Amino acid sequence: MTRIALGVAALAAAIVCATTGFVAGRFALSGEAVAGRSLRATPGVVTVIRDVARLEATSFHIEKVIEAADQQSRLWGFVQAKDALLLVAVGDVVAGIDLAKLRDEDVHADPAAGTLTIRLPAPEIISSTLDEHATHVYSRSTDTLAVYDEHLEGDARRAAEGQMRKAALDAGILDRARRSAERTVGGLLRSLGYEHVDIAFRDVT
Repeated sequence: MTRIALGVAALAAAIVCATTGFVAGRFALSGEAVAGRSLRATPGVVTVIRDVARLEATSFHIEKVIEAADQQSRLWGFVQAKDALLLVAVGDVVAGIDLAKLRDEDVHADPAAGTLTIRLPAPEIISSTLDEHATHVYSRSTDTLAVYDEHLEGDARRAAEGQMRKAALDAGILDRARRSAERTVGGLLRSLGYEHVDIAFRDVT
């Protein structure tokens, strides 16, 4: 057999293998029989969704002004001194779905009918981070008898992150994350061949 003939044969074998793998994968997702075996669709769907890991559904950009002060008593309590600062905090709060928490029993698929019902984990705050370049101390004042508190700015930054999370929750970030996750996950499942997708969410625990 010539080199050309060998090359053609190898190429044909590769195409057959690739086609077989593709068809097998499609059958595995659709739940149809392969080589006399019935394959369930649900584990495959759960695996596909879990592979997404954390779905960052929505992000809020927030700016807060934080006042922090250390009240200090001096001269046996006759004088009250203060070390204080104003912090301009800028950052982002991200909400989404931790798809690693998805359980097998949360997915019910009927490949023949093209329907799928799924219950996703409840939306949650995934992260809240300060922009270190934009966050800065606007003003700092230390009374004459006060001691400069080197931890005051760090305390203010931690307080800023907490207030940013609260502001995002009050503004409805979890509801927006829920709607965004419905669109994203729904589109993913429809791309797998399910025409009718019903998405619900677990209650917050």
